[in-house]
Amino acid sequence: MVVVQWSGLSMTSLGISRSFFTSVSHRAPGRWALAGFHTSAPLGPMFWEKDERSGYKSQLDDVPRLKLVKDGLKMMPSECKKWIEEWKGKLFGDFAMPRPGIPDNVWKFDSAEDLSKWTVTVDADNSEGFSSAELVLSPVGKGLFQGNLCTLVPREGRIKRTGYCAMKSHRLTRSFQRYDTYDWRDYTHLVMRVRGDGRTYMLNLHTAGFYDILWNDMYQYLLFTRGGPHWQYVRIPFSKFFFSSKGRIQDKQFAIQLDRVNSLGIGVGDKINGPFRLEIDYIGVEMDPSYQEEFAYELYTMPKYTTAH
Repeated sequence: MVVVQWSGLSMTSLGISRSFFTSVSHRAPGRWALAGFHTSAPLGPMFWEKDERSGYKSQLDDVPRLKLVKDGLKMMPSECKKWIEEWKGKLFGDFAMPRPGIPDNVWKFDSAEDLSKWTVTVDADNSEGFSSAELVLSPVGKGLFQGNLCTLVPREGRIKRTGYCAMKSHRLTRSFQRYDTYDWRDYTHLVMRVRGDGRTYMLNLHTAGFYDILWNDMYQYLLFTRGGPHWQYVRIPFSKFFFSSKGRIQDKQFAIQLDRVNSLGIGVGDKINGPFRLEIDYIGVEMDPSYQEEFAYELYTMPKYTTAH
């Protein structure tokens, strides 16, 4: 059986006329199939995403539209100034060149303002568990991601597994709230200075694109912490990050496009009940000219027509 997958592309943009398709039956409205073949499921609900949060509630859902318009008008002067500064930087700014072996900090955790650039989420936020977490300043003035992980499943019967806590940086934006991306093409490593508790955390580099099928794209790698009182310097090559979507590692892998990263997340979900503690000094990027590996994993040639990659 041949299954055809459509994701964010129109039939006309692919040079295929609508007459090439035939309706399946009146019992399956909206389902289309190639002449002589049938799809295994309705394509619309299977691949189409309504919103970037995949159905999870947003804080803006309960805000009246009139208030959103008023808040937007209040932001106009500051956004205009930001737009002017952006053009000044493009026209008269200095060209930044990476220095081998010297990290360039992207996120620092020295003040409450630095911590406000991150959002903490737990399973309890969506009524999917009982975990708790927070991002605060530690006694030594650094970022402290701490909380309690709980794998107890709610009795509603909607989910089978639970137990996660995560912190995620706000998506990079330009003036007028336009989405932007980091350009790390000249760098080879992600670097961090952390002090952990011996747990294993997950690092997520988000590369969400314009079309709905790309909204959940991310590259992941594990952060192993030693525990104890000493700080730990972490240096992870970008070539080690593997491609996943919605928490599932994809069979078809791609090397990360370092000019498409728009945010970074740190999560804990190791199924170990109890408190966790991760102290963070900074997160940055580094260039190592001697590092030549492009991608650490095998690249398979997948069949042309598959239900998923």
